Amino acid sequence: MPVPRPLRPRPGNLRAIAEQIEEATGLRVQVLGGSLVMSPTPRGKLAGTIRRLRLQLEPTLPSRFGAYEVTSVGMPDAPDDYATPDLVVLPDQWDEDDAWLADPADAVLAVEVISQSEKARDISQKNDWYAVAGVVALLVIDPRHGTWALHTRPGGGAYQERSGGKYGEGIPLPEPLGLVLATDAFPRYGTGAVA
Repeated sequence: MPVPRPLRPRPGNLRAIAEQIEEATGLRVQVLGGSLVMSPTPRGKLAGTIRRLRLQLEPTLPSRFGAYEVTSVGMPDAPDDYATPDLVVLPDQWDEDDAWLADPADAVLAVEVISQSEKARDISQKNDWYAVAGVVALLVIDPRHGTWALHTRPGGGAYQERSGGKYGEGIPLPEPLGLVLATDAFPRYGTGAVA
């Protein structure tokens, strides 16, 4: 299906163009650093990883938080930039909010599950975007290799701390969450069974 015209990407209208592309194609569109970034909606093992993570988080989160899919987080002081993590943990008042974009200062955890075709450059640029936005913690899950990386302490345009591990090892989430996520049931790409 063709994308509606006119598409004139310039500061101040990238969000409108992203919405037009999403509506016309069904792709998920984000605006990162003034660039339109398109990806297919999660399916298969990527979607399964997100679902398993959300099901694990929901009963264990502190009562004032919720785990949300398909929720975009805005970049402070940038009229166009926003990211849509695969999962984001926000105060549960988000249930009643009319805003289109969540405030990154409210995001205590953003989760990105790496797709089979994602490039290392794209991953590191997105990590930096979350750090600049001030998202407290970023969890990157990589079903290609059965690994995870937790980035914390955003500052100076990057996360100052990183811990990592393999599927089967728990992920210790920082406060205010203060819980450990199990990874042994996360699926891996290219295998018929979970790791």
